[in-house]
Amino acid sequence: MAVQPSSIRLFHWAMSTLTAVGATVVLVFTNANSTTAGMVFLVLVVWSAAQAGIWFSLYVALLCATSFDYFFLPPFHTLQIIGLQQWVALVAFLASCVVAGRLAEQARQQARKAEQRREDVERLYELSQEMMLHEDPAGLVQVVPRLIHRIFALDAVVLYVRDQEHFYSSASDLPMSIQASLRAMTHGPNSTLNIPGDFNAMPLMLGLRTVGALGWRPGVLSREVATAVSAQVAIVLTRALAIEATARMEAAREGERLRTALIDSLTHELRTPLTSIRAAATTLRQAEGLDEASRQDLAALIDEESLRLDALIGEAVEMAEIDAHVVEVRAVPQHARALLDQAVEESHKALAAHRVTIDVAEPDTPAWFDPHLLGRVLRHLIENAARYSPHGSLISLRSRRDQDRLQFSVEDNGAGIDAVDLPLIFEKFYRGKKGSKLGKGSGMGLAIARAILLVHGGGIEAHSVPGQGATFRFWVPLVEKEPGAVQTGENSVQPPIL
Repeated sequence: MAVQPSSIRLFHWAMSTLTAVGATVVLVFTNANSTTAGMVFLVLVVWSAAQAGIWFSLYVALLCATSFDYFFLPPFHTLQIIGLQQWVALVAFLASCVVAGRLAEQARQQARKAEQRREDVERLYELSQEMMLHEDPAGLVQVVPRLIHRIFALDAVVLYVRDQEHFYSSASDLPMSIQASLRAMTHGPNSTLNIPGDFNAMPLMLGLRTVGALGWRPGVLSREVATAVSAQVAIVLTRALAIEATARMEAAREGERLRTALIDSLTHELRTPLTSIRAAATTLRQAEGLDEASRQDLAALIDEESLRLDALIGEAVEMAEIDAHVVEVRAVPQHARALLDQAVEESHKALAAHRVTIDVAEPDTPAWFDPHLLGRVLRHLIENAARYSPHGSLISLRSRRDQDRLQFSVEDNGAGIDAVDLPLIFEKFYRGKKGSKLGKGSGMGLAIARAILLVHGGGIEAHSVPGQGATFRFWVPLVEKEPGAVQTGENSVQPPIL
């Protein structure tokens, strides 16, 4: 039972006294007989028990008995009791007051318990609704302590997940003693360990298996409510762990399937130029019936396919480096115009049959980025634009600064990208319908470009209208000041990695 504040208790005592005195005054001035006075006083005792509790009703009963004896039992205006009849009347009155007060107190407690049960049911329903409406099971496990803390108006709630060996708490500081006690509750044979401080705790059970423990402060939850809350949390926790395990298994299966597909695709891509090289070499070795022009064609084929094979191996090595997280960003001050000019110069063979324009928005002051990595991205995009654009078409390279970004774009006037292919073009080995029909490219270039930009802290996107060309835009963080030095021991070194 909750303890009432002292001010409320004083108010009840005062009201009880005033009520008894007031009723006595009214009965005296109306010349009421002893029967009427006894009934009125009995009603006051019952009313006091129902409103304020048994102790207040006993106090009112004592006041009313004194007034009843003094004013309504002969001899009047004295506290003496003469005769058996007066004793019987007073004892009957006191017994009636005690019994009625006790019954009223029991009714009051039952009403209070019923109200508390109603509030508990409403809070449990609210908690279940909040849990059901949460879309992320893993995220729900993290917010469950805060939900219970808010709904049940507790000071602190802590959840221990046994499989993860992790604690989630609604409080900023969680004593180590509490953590040790909750851990021992789930790992030891005793599930009723004493928790330090005023914490209460219960193990989270699903069947015969303990999945965690729930602790709360203060211990105002009834055992029934605590059991219901613990059961709900155990179900949520088990569901989250099951979904996580299913996701891991599905990711493992998908990873294995993707690994097999990548190996098959890479094997096919490598065997295609090797087959052409071997066939041309075999024909040259026979050398019967071949004129000089045929030999030159075969030699050119070997050279072309060798270059293609070298490019495929290079892309595979690039992708392996990125997947192994060994790519480092080494930033140096560089002009955007110089980067674009360098990329065009290194791609001059692919651009031999195309027109190229370069547009750099002013001011083109030096920015800190890795020209080697961004150069690789630009070469991938430029060679793609040249590969899928008709001879003589225009390829536009642009650069501009947009708030905290340094942006670049490569635009062509080719056939464009189909809408169905556009969301997938940055996936490994995905070439789309046009690339598959033309048999050009390995499908790794755009995946490598995106991975490089992610390492650099940037991103890339593509826009295209079929038949009107495609535009690739990528960006990196705009850093115009030299990155700060890092202290290592006694020496200050300039970090090569952002």
